[in-house]
Order: sequence, then structure tokens, then C-alpha cells
Amino acid sequence: MATLRKQYAVARPVYSEDSFAEDHEKVHRVRKTISLCAFLFSLKSSCDSTRAKKAVLSLLPIIGWMRIYRVKEWLLGDVVSGISTGLVAIMQGLAFSMLASLPPSYGLYTAFFPMLTYFFLGSSRHISIGSFPVLSLMIGAVVTRLVPDGGPSANFPGFEGLNMTQQRVLVASSVTFLTGIFQLAMGLLQVGFIVIYLSDTLVSGFTTAAAVHILVSQLKFVLGLVVPGISGPLSIIYTLEKIFVQITSTNICDLVMSIIIMVIVFIVKEMNDMYKAKLPVPIPIEVVMTVIACGTSYGLNFKDRYGVDIVGKMVSGYEAPIAPDMDVFKDSAVEAFPIAIVGFAVAFSVAKVYSIKHDYAIDGNQELIAFGVSNIFGASFRSFAASTALSRTAVQESSGGRTQIAGLISAMMAMIVTVALGFLLEPLPTSVLGALVIVNLKGMLMQFREIPYLWRRDKPECVVWVGTCLGAILLGLDIGLAVGLGLELLTVIFRAQFPRCSVLANIPGTDLYRDRKDYLNIVEPTGVKIFRIPSPIFFANIEFFKDKLVEAVGFNPLRVLRKRNKAFRKIEKLLQTNSLRNLFSKPTDDSDMNMKDLPADLKDLPFRVDWNAELAGNIGVPRVDIHSLILDFSAVSFLDISALKGLKMVLKDFIRIDVDVYIVSCDVYIIEKLHSCMFFDDDVQTSIFFPTLHDAMLHVLGKHKGKIKGMVVRKTSFILSALCFRV
Repeated sequence: MATLRKQYAVARPVYSEDSFAEDHEKVHRVRKTISLCAFLFSLKSSCDSTRAKKAVLSLLPIIGWMRIYRVKEWLLGDVVSGISTGLVAIMQGLAFSMLASLPPSYGLYTAFFPMLTYFFLGSSRHISIGSFPVLSLMIGAVVTRLVPDGGPSANFPGFEGLNMTQQRVLVASSVTFLTGIFQLAMGLLQVGFIVIYLSDTLVSGFTTAAAVHILVSQLKFVLGLVVPGISGPLSIIYTLEKIFVQITSTNICDLVMSIIIMVIVFIVKEMNDMYKAKLPVPIPIEVVMTVIACGTSYGLNFKDRYGVDIVGKMVSGYEAPIAPDMDVFKDSAVEAFPIAIVGFAVAFSVAKVYSIKHDYAIDGNQELIAFGVSNIFGASFRSFAASTALSRTAVQESSGGRTQIAGLISAMMAMIVTVALGFLLEPLPTSVLGALVIVNLKGMLMQFREIPYLWRRDKPECVVWVGTCLGAILLGLDIGLAVGLGLELLTVIFRAQFPRCSVLANIPGTDLYRDRKDYLNIVEPTGVKIFRIPSPIFFANIEFFKDKLVEAVGFNPLRVLRKRNKAFRKIEKLLQTNSLRNLFSKPTDDSDMNMKDLPADLKDLPFRVDWNAELAGNIGVPRVDIHSLILDFSAVSFLDISALKGLKMVLKDFIRIDVDVYIVSCDVYIIEKLHSCMFFDDDVQTSIFFPTLHDAMLHVLGKHKGKIKGMVVRKTSFILSALCFRV
């Protein structure tokens, strides 16, 4: 049964852009320009109480949500959430600090200090601030490069008098400090939009590669092997080589304990996901297994009896702040910038998910400022780069957390462990931490399933994913990120440089035009060609535009013009011999005139040449079967200078062979640019521009009345009157 559709009818004149401008007065607006005077004036005018209040609320988002805080409804949930998140943050801090090639106790610093400043400056109410495995691994790459396991450290004056652990802590904190400076600078410069250049596909491929690096880096702990840290291109290959060379020296106790823990944690995590609607809080299985492993290791003396590596001496309390090392700044600036970008991109994407879910706004620039200050503050107290982890944030939100009070409580729990309970973790085997890291990689490693989906849906996106992942795995995370950005840029260039152009035709009885290849009942008017390019036209694709246009119309206008000029010279010779009787379709009334007096210009001949007819004297000219060409610019967002020159040449080529060219649905700012660039002349005039495709088609129908066949005009005879159109 056919669906009853509403009808509409519009009666109006056929408009060109010129006639539309005559009938409808346009408001002339002054565009805003960036200048120092304008900036100072706006700054001066904005210094009133209302704007100052708004600026304070923007800089300190805590004021906004504290004013609406519902103590009776939210406080209990925040406390429970803070305790649950704190337990997870402690375990992840211990484990992820090993990725940064630092003692486990420094992971507790990262779970505490950055959260203190983010509590006041962060605009997200749900993300859990602390260590993130990808950032930890990127920090660890710098640490092992400057302070390697089996070789001399970098020759920096700041390293004098420090042991290896102290040097590594200094490197990690200095890189984190520089990362914070980059983030703070980007936030103050209002460039939070930079995250849009990291597409979901690129981030997915990058984090998957990071998961592979993390997995390989933790194998030495799970197997109980001594493998020095390696950084740089192909480091993952060299690390695997060293692991397999020593595979026969695997510590069986470490391996068995790791397998048991990974299996149990995996099963319980799956149960948490299956029954999350029924569980008030997720089962903290990592904490349970850590406690059991600590007790078992201490009771059975794993270290002496089985040679198991343990966490060892934990730092009790907090040390005095330290200043970053300038030599580390100079040497690690190239690596610190990607760390800043990745840390912010991951945190912002997670924060955006929960802000949409709970209906509040987050500010990307404010998040950059918050993370920048947090990393600078944390680095001063020996923590390493902080961001968020999706699993930890999920625990904070699902266990009832409503605000960052939950995050503050989780930071307090990390402080309690650092100050008072750290000694209880000293017998914990490092293989347990490695196992916990590996089992938490499930989400990132499962992203490999996106490859077949992307291949079926969008092959260029699949290339970006695979290229980013392989580049980051083989060349390192910093170079891999650059490779991914390069591939992403290439896909954008490819899509813009080689768009899917089409020839449009009319849906009978309507003012709708669609690709003629996509529909069965569609009409292409005789003598009219409608060409659409769904892309900006610029220097890189203007030649592609020309080629596709020639392919669409079926002839090259420049070649036709040259052939006609050649034929014109032959006609001049035939004029001298008085043998032109069959050449022309319309003789003049004065057939006995003197042929020698004929003008040299073909347009001024007293005859009209039918170039599509069979011409005498072996004169061959390509046929031109169209009299009108309509260019649909509805999807053209801009034209550059090279494109303007190329477009003007194309228009003139068609006009010179008597093909009328019309441009429809052109953006008003493009038309203004054409005027400012002196685009129009005697040949290319403003009258060729029409506001809609149907306006141009009605104009063509009226101009070539009786010559166009194929378009359904008998059923809609009112179209020819150009007074209205109906659907």
C-alpha cells in the first residue's frame, strides 16, 4: 500500500543570482578580523563583573558543581565509588609504574598528586585521574633510552651523585613536567580543538599497538627473566629476541602464579560485566588477588625459596619537591609532545562519553589546562604522566560516583597506602603486577576485531588503522603516531583530490535531480548535461575536475575548438573556390555575393555553420551534442586561486564552442571571492549563476524551447511558463 505523502506547491519567478539580488536586498555584514587593537578592546570591554564571574567559573569548574551538590543523595555514592576506585587505582599505579621503568611505589604518587589539582580545575565529574598504561610505556621509552639497564646513563650534569633509580625518577618527572607545560600552553592558547585531528580510527590503532608493546614488556616479569629495557624502532623485535633466547630459564613459580591470577581475574571481570546490573559495586578482584599473593609470597618465602622477584622496599611517605632537569627537557621535547597529545586525547574522549551520558558540558581547553597543571604539580613530587584509564573510570561511574569527590577519596586511599600501609606490599611478586597489567589489556587488544568491519565499510579508514598500528608496533609509539597522522592526512587528501563526481538527471514530475546511474525511472534532457563535484576545488584536484568533466560531456572543448579553427581555415580556402553550397545550413538572402569579400572571423560569416552536420571538403569536426552545461556547486565549499584560473579557462572553452555554461547552488562567499578576484569579464558573466539547479533547468528550457526532448514537460506544462513548479 502506497504511503500517503504531503504535497506542496510554490509559485515564484525563475531566479538567477542577479535577479534574486535585485528582488531581495542583502544585509551587508562586516566580518570579524583578528587584530591587536580589536583584541585589546574586547579584553577591556569584557572586564565587567558578569564576565569576570564567568571566567572564574570556567577556570574553576568545581564552583559550578559544588553549588548544586546534593549531599544526601550523592555523598554516599561518591564515598563508595571513591573507595572502590582507590583500590583499583592503587593496583594499577603499582603495575603501570613498571611500564615506566620505575619502582612500583612511584605509581602511588601518580594516583595521588595529579588528582589534587584536577579536583579543582577539571571539567569532567567522572573520569579517574592517574596512571595510564600507554603514557607509562611512552615515559618508560624515554627513561630506558637515557638511563639504560645495561649501559652508561646520558652525560647530564644533573645525574651526578644519583643512583640509577634516582636518575630514572628524575627523567620521568622531567618529561612529565615538560608534558604538562605543553598541555598548559595549548590550553591557554585555546587549541583544544587539536584533538579532532586524532580520529577514533587512529586512536584505536594506536592504543592497540600500545597494548602489544605493553604485553611484550610484561612478559619478562611473567616469565621471571632478566631482559634489559630497549627503546627505539624495532625495539619490540629485539625484546622478543632476548626473551626467546632465555626462554629455557623461565621461573616456573612466576609463570604458574601469573597464569592462575590471569585466569581468575579474567573470569571475575567477565562476571562483573555480566552481572553489573545486580552488583552494587564491581568485585575488586585485583585487590583480592594482590592480598592473597602478598600473603602467600610472605608465608612461603617465594623470594628465597623460588628466586621470585618481589616489589621490595616501598618508599614511605613523600619526599621534598624536585626541579626538572633542563638537559632532559632538551633531549626529550620531541617525545614529550606526543605524550601530551595522547594523554589529553584519551582523557577527553572518555570524559566526553560520560558527560553526554550524564548531561553536562566539558571544555576541551579547560581540560588541557587541568591536565597541564596536574602533570606539572605531580612531576614536582616525582610522579609520572597522568591521564585516565577507561576501566578505572568505569568503576568510578558504575559504583555510584557523581562528582570528583569520589576521585579525591581515591587519592586519599593512595596517600594512606603510601604513608602507612606500603610495607604490606613489599613481598608482592612483580610477576603478579605483570599478570594484572596483561589481563587489563583485554579491551585494547580486542580492538583487532575492528579490522574486518573497517575493511567492509571504509577501506581508507582501515588503511589508517592498520598503518598506525603497524607503524607504532615496529617503529615505536612516538613515530607510529606521526605515521598515523600522515596516513590520516593522506586519506583526507585522497578523498578531496579524487571525489566521486556524477552526472545528474531529473526525477520525472519533480524538481529533484539524482545520479543517473542510481535510478531506473530518470530523465536526462537532450542537449543538457548536469555535472556535480562533491568536493572543494583547489590546486590539487582542478585537473581531476577537468578530466571528469570532459569524460561526462563526451568531448574535450579545447580539442573541439582547435578542430573548428582548423576547419575554419579550410572554409576560408573553399570560400575562394565558391564551393560552400553544402557546407552551411542557412544561406543568406544574398546568394550571389562576392565570396572574396567574406569576413575572416567565423562568427561574422553571413552563414550559420552546422558543426554537427556532414561537411563537404573532407572537413571533420567532433560532434557537440549539448547546448547547455550545468555545474552543480552545492558541495563545493571553497575555491583557491589555482582553481579559479582553471575554472575560468574551462568555462571559456565551452562558451567558445557555443555551449552555455551555468553554475548552480554556489556558496555566496565563493561568489564574493569570484568578484574580488576579477573572475568575470565579457565571456564569463554573473548571469550564469543560479540559486538552485531547477532554476537553471527552467531557464534552459525557456531558452531552448522546442529543442529539448526527453524531459517530461508535457505532463508538467506549467514548467515552461517559468512561473512556478509543483511537486
